[in-house]
Parts: sequence; structure tokens; C-alpha cells
Amino acid sequence: MFDALSDRLDGIFSRLRSRGRLTERDVDEISREIRLALLEADVNVRVVKAFIDRVKQRAVGAEVAEALDPGQQFIKIVHEELVATLGGTTGKLTMSPKPPTVLMLAGLQGSGKTTAAAKLARLLKSQGLHPLLVGADLQRPAAVEQLRVLAGRVDVPFYSEATDPVSVARGAIEESYRLGRNVVIVDTAGRLQIDADLMDELRAIDAAVQPQNTLLVVDAMTGQEAVNVAEAFNEAVGLDGVILTKIDGDARGGAALSVKEVVGKPILFAGTGEKLDEFEPFHPDRMASRILGMGDVLTLIEKVEATFEEDEKRKAEQLLQSGRLTLEDFLEQMQQIKRMGPLQNVIGMLPGMPKEVRNADIDDRQIARIEAMIRSMTPEERRRPELIDGRRRARIAKGSGTSTTDVNQLLTQFKQVQSMMKGVGGIARRGTPKSTKKGKGKGKAKPSRRPGGGVPKGFPGAGGPGGLPGLPGL
Repeated sequence: MFDALSDRLDGIFSRLRSRGRLTERDVDEISREIRLALLEADVNVRVVKAFIDRVKQRAVGAEVAEALDPGQQFIKIVHEELVATLGGTTGKLTMSPKPPTVLMLAGLQGSGKTTAAAKLARLLKSQGLHPLLVGADLQRPAAVEQLRVLAGRVDVPFYSEATDPVSVARGAIEESYRLGRNVVIVDTAGRLQIDADLMDELRAIDAAVQPQNTLLVVDAMTGQEAVNVAEAFNEAVGLDGVILTKIDGDARGGAALSVKEVVGKPILFAGTGEKLDEFEPFHPDRMASRILGMGDVLTLIEKVEATFEEDEKRKAEQLLQSGRLTLEDFLEQMQQIKRMGPLQNVIGMLPGMPKEVRNADIDDRQIARIEAMIRSMTPEERRRPELIDGRRRARIAKGSGTSTTDVNQLLTQFKQVQSMMKGVGGIARRGTPKSTKKGKGKGKAKPSRRPGGGVPKGFPGAGGPGGLPGLPGL
């Protein structure tokens, strides 16, 4: 979502890093460019003005003038102010001391509210809570049935009845007592635009069940209009937070950067894709880092922790330290990476990735083609690729629906990865300092400073220059 803004800021900061000192004129010039970049990203003009004023006030003071590296200090200020604009700290749901905790989802039609309800239920369930999904949208055709199907897919109980939204919401509370559910998620009706009937219905539900959390579901694609929608809903029913959907799209990001500062309500969750597991808490600091091209290692590690089983992590670490890689290992690692979501999103979280790599159009179907080619090989061929001659390559290509050129490219690239793994494996094995031999340089050896000198806990394969399990150097 922030690709265009990230590219603009990257261009601005690349010039900034080369400057040994910053004058007040430099700060004005850079601030003007950042202002234009934010306005082009469809950020609310009031938010842009407040942001630039805060940055300039800090940048023209001693904070930058006395810094050893003024350029880096200015970037640090921009990062901190971006975090503040996005909400500062990670917001949390308000939990009722007496269950159930009631969450009411509101929003315009087409914002992804019903899907967001199911995604939220799945996320809360993974955190040890026991949600109940409630279909109170009796206006849109098939809305209740859609939520019923989604509830089945995330294995969460569902409740609705053919009466009226207020009765459904009241009945859901009784149903939660009966089933022993401690969270009730109420999906309400939306409209194509804000109107009196919509607000009256929300007020009636709010009065009937008194939700601890009223969450507005906002489509990131609506841009500047999202702020107006949020203000209207906040005035009508009082919001406690925002769920931002479709941030994986090509929206310019203005909604995310504007909502908190204008409405004063935090973004609590973000939908990162179409699948039900592509939904996560919104972390302002991590999002600011991604906007500035600094990556998001914490979220990536959390994804790895959630995706990989303990035995898989141990196996990947052993594989890294051994420096040996077969096509069977390669296939297994790629399958595990697929479980983490679209490869484009994973690469976007890696710090230090060049803009060309972050913005490259990576088709996940390429992984499927590689899988098909490896699966068309015999077990012996996977363990010993050097056995694959011209006749075998033709057979593999025919069996996988690819060409011999594709098979040749796979084997060439795999050989490069194998060589890299051997190098990385040697570094990983030398990761623990040991006493050197007697003589010159006596004492403890210094840890290697080369990339991949260590593997962060719970981050399989992270020792490679790129850190992706099974794809060192990507």
C-alpha cells in the first residue's frame, strides 16, 4: 500500500545521507519534498501540516545540529513522528471484567466488514479466547449466509435469527452464556453511504448490548474519504478503534496515516490479504519502519514462530549449520515459506532490501512450478542432482508441464544456493567464539562480522544474507 510513498521518501533520504551537515535551508527543502510526498499519498492536509511542523521544530534545533550524523538524525526524527501519526503505541481491545466482551463492527457496505469479523474471530481464537460470530446484517442479501460459511471455515460458533438486528444482538448475548463464549463479535449492516437509518440502527444495537469495543471497518482504498467516514461514525456512535482492510492493495496509504490523528482513535487491526489468516494487529512502529524501507523483522519473526513447528525450526537450523542442501530439503523449505503468505509480503519485511527487489513483481505461481519440477524427479535425483542428464531433464520437463530450459534454470540456481549454503554453514559453525591456537593472536577469536554470523532464536535459516528459510541470499 505504501510503495509509492516509500519510493519517494527513499529518494529524498538517499540524498540526505550523503550530507555532512544540515542547514535550516536544507531542512526547509527536505520538509517541502516530504510534504509533497505525503499529499500525493492522499494523506489529510491537516495531518500533513501538523506532521511537517513537528519535524521542522525538532530538526532546526540542537537535536540535528549537534548530531554526529545529521542525516541519520533527521531520518530518526521522521520515523518517530510517523510512529506518533500512526498512533504511537499498539492499541488493544478493551476486555470486559464480566464475560462476554462485546465487539460491534460498523462500516460502509463493501469495506470488507463481514470478512473482517471472521478474520478477527480466527485471530482471537488463536490467542486462547472463545469468540461467537453474530450475523446482525439483515439488510444485505446473503450477508448472514456469508458469515455462517466463514464461521465454519474458522471453526467458530455462529448465531443469527430472522427477526431484527437489535433482537439478534440481544439473543447473541444469551447464546454466548449458553455456549460458554467469552467474546461476541456482532457484524452490523452497512450502506453505500452514511444515512440516518444506518446510524439509528447502530445506536439501537449499541444501547441494547453496550459493546466494550465499537470498531469501524475502513477500506484502505477509499483514501481521503476514509477520514470523513470515520468522523461521521465517531460522532454518531462513538468509536473505540479502527480495522483497516485491503492494505495489500495499491491504495496510496493516506487513510492509515490520517485516521488516528484526525479521529483520535487507534488502528487496532489490519487486513493484509484476502485469506482468513492474513489479518494482524496494527503496530505503528513497525508500519513506520516499512514505510521508510527499514523492513519489519519483528512481524516476520512472529510469522515464522506461528508458521513453523518446533521440530521444523530445529531441522532448519541443523540444515543451515551443516551447509548441505538437497532438492528435497529445498522443496520442504519452500512449502513452509508458502504458509507464511505471499512471498512479496515476506520480502517487504526484510530490512535493507533494495527498492528494485521490494517492488519486483514476484509471482507466487513460480514456486508452484518449481514444486512441480522437483516432484517430477525421482528420490535419488532429488538427493543427487548431478545425476540429472539431458534425457532425465526432458522427462522432468514433460512430467511437470515445463520446458527443459526451466529445468536447466532450476538446477543452475539450486547449485548457486548450494554453494552459498556451504559458505553460510561454515560461518554458522564458527558462530561460537573458541580459543585460538597458541602463538600469534593468542586469546579468544572474535565473532565473525560477515552476514549470517548467527541465527536469531526461533528464526530458522536466518543466518543467510537474506534470512529466508531455504532461500539463503534471497
